[in-house]
Amino acid sequence: MKRFIEGEDRRQVTLLPECLDDYIGEDNPVRVVDAFVEELDLQSIGFDGVNPAATGRPAYHPAVLLKLYIYGYLNRIQSSRRLEREAQRNVELMWLTGRLAPDFKTIADFRRNSGPGIRNVCKRFIAMCRQFKLFSQAIVAIDGSKFKAVNSRDRNFTPGKIDRRQEQIEQSIQRYLDALETADRTQPAEVEAKTERLQEKIKKLREQMRRLDSLREQLKDLPDGQISLTDPDARSMTTQAKGSGLVGYNVQTAVDAEHHLIVAHEVTNVGNDRAQLHKMACAAGQTMGTQGLQAFADRGYFSGPQLKACEDASITAFVPKPMTSNAKAEGRFDKADFIYIAEDDEYQCPAGKRAIYRFSTLEKSGLNARVYWSSACPGCALKAECTTSRNRRIRRWEHEEVLERVQQRLDRKPDAMTLRRSTVEHVFGTLKHWMGSTHFLMKTLKHVSTEMSLHVLAYNLKRVIGVLGIAGTMQAMRMVKA
Repeated sequence: MKRFIEGEDRRQVTLLPECLDDYIGEDNPVRVVDAFVEELDLQSIGFDGVNPAATGRPAYHPAVLLKLYIYGYLNRIQSSRRLEREAQRNVELMWLTGRLAPDFKTIADFRRNSGPGIRNVCKRFIAMCRQFKLFSQAIVAIDGSKFKAVNSRDRNFTPGKIDRRQEQIEQSIQRYLDALETADRTQPAEVEAKTERLQEKIKKLREQMRRLDSLREQLKDLPDGQISLTDPDARSMTTQAKGSGLVGYNVQTAVDAEHHLIVAHEVTNVGNDRAQLHKMACAAGQTMGTQGLQAFADRGYFSGPQLKACEDASITAFVPKPMTSNAKAEGRFDKADFIYIAEDDEYQCPAGKRAIYRFSTLEKSGLNARVYWSSACPGCALKAECTTSRNRRIRRWEHEEVLERVQQRLDRKPDAMTLRRSTVEHVFGTLKHWMGSTHFLMKTLKHVSTEMSLHVLAYNLKRVIGVLGIAGTMQAMRMVKA
């Protein structure tokens, strides 16, 4: 061929083969993976098999399999079978593992059996980032996102789902019985074959009914009223899209606002974020080793006890209050229209009257509240715009001043939610893009947490390389090791 770049003859014999290291450039991220794993004391952070037994078949060193997985998650190769193939043909992996090519069963078993160690490796990398001085700002954004589990929606059951499915089965059985009667009347020549086929379908449907009845009995003993047959820890959760949902896990993250590193994460099977703020903020503050942490979260995290706990822990929270007032929605005055006068422990209503303290009560949520109203309500000219009851009652939580301080901070920082969105939301987009249109590969909360730690480690590693560069990251690791 002329005027084209030509390759070498495949049958050409080379006297002096090239060194494998020559194929790996100095700016190749695989060198960072190798340097990071070599820096770790794998035995102290929870890996078994670091010290081999004196007898038996030799095993792969945990460092080899850990390098394999970190490389795989960095390059969107999470399957153990795909990693097996890549180890046999990928030059970077040949360099990283010393031409070792474990089979897929060995690779999969390492991920399943090394959960504590892998999660500690993720924490160790965050500790290294702290030593690299990458957390100069004490600001994090907290958010959660739903990730699909192995379990499909058809294999997740609630009492409502069972009722609807049994109703559908009963309709199908009745339809087949009607078809049997019609065939017996109108098609006597073909009735035997058709009867046998329809009776087989009816038998299968009745077996389904019995299985659903058995599941209904199991649900009575479960506190959350759900059962998943493939992954027992997965739960049905609603998503932002109206009328949609998935069976999966709720992944919580706290993301550093400066370099967008994930400083803390946790996998839960609780479908809402209401009780996650304090726990995630404390985990982030402890990891970053900072005092006076600022935590930004969306409305789903708004909870009085959680905000109070954050304030007690010296965490400054920025969380907007959900707009759930029925009065506001119906065009009447909201609680925000009533001004609290602290020195008198009274509220001033829009009509200029005073609502005074009447009694204390324990709310359904378990919070202690003080109740106020004004005696002038029945004859007030603005009553139609205020309440449909005889008196407009105002409830004040015993620590309401905490919520008021949160609102005042938000009023002084109008771009707080913009900062939150730009810090944390793209992180979930990146992680889901790397996972592809698929789900977690592992089952149960414990193993899914291990898999998520590998995703987070790969994400943080790529972020640090983007911030410091290959040479800078390698140098920082050497300095930490020294």
